[in-house]
Amino acid sequence: MPNLSEPTGPTTNLTADQVVELIKSHTQFKTGIGYDVHRFVEGRPLILGGVEVPHSHGLLGHSDADVITHAAMDAVLGAAGCADIGTYFPDDDPAFKGADSIELARRVSEVIRSEGFELEGLDIMVVAEAPKMKPHVPAMKERLSEAFGLQAEQLGLKATTNEKMGWVGRQEGIACLASALVRKIV
Repeated sequence: MPNLSEPTGPTTNLTADQVVELIKSHTQFKTGIGYDVHRFVEGRPLILGGVEVPHSHGLLGHSDADVITHAAMDAVLGAAGCADIGTYFPDDDPAFKGADSIELARRVSEVIRSEGFELEGLDIMVVAEAPKMKPHVPAMKERLSEAFGLQAEQLGLKATTNEKMGWVGRQEGIACLASALVRKIV
């Protein structure tokens, strides 16, 4: 892409509309969403965003059941037009039994790069009555940012409750939604 900050050569006679079209033709952004849920179970550690969070229960799943990282991975894969995490890391494959989801997130980053995409941003919303997420958010952001190759400011991580309604409100599990923005490398 031409360096537009130094007007020389064929770009000096471009109109503003032509410059916008030139930028658009060399930049393709796509978005994706991810959603995951896991129920609470006794006898497992609670792993959220790659961080072990003290709690009376963990989450049930084939891997470490990291609901935050799973939703983020699906958002990233979806933005790049790839299949979901179950396709890449099937829950009936013994190779992924107890898998560290942060390691799987690193692999997702490799997948989208191999498809010609770069992750530009990730926004995550955790829905849980307990435990309280706020004390753990900085560590989660650090782990997730590193796994996905992002700067801290490119990753948003927030938490809310379900106002004691439904299965989340009854503290039967945790839900998470994520949104990703990727850029096609051209």
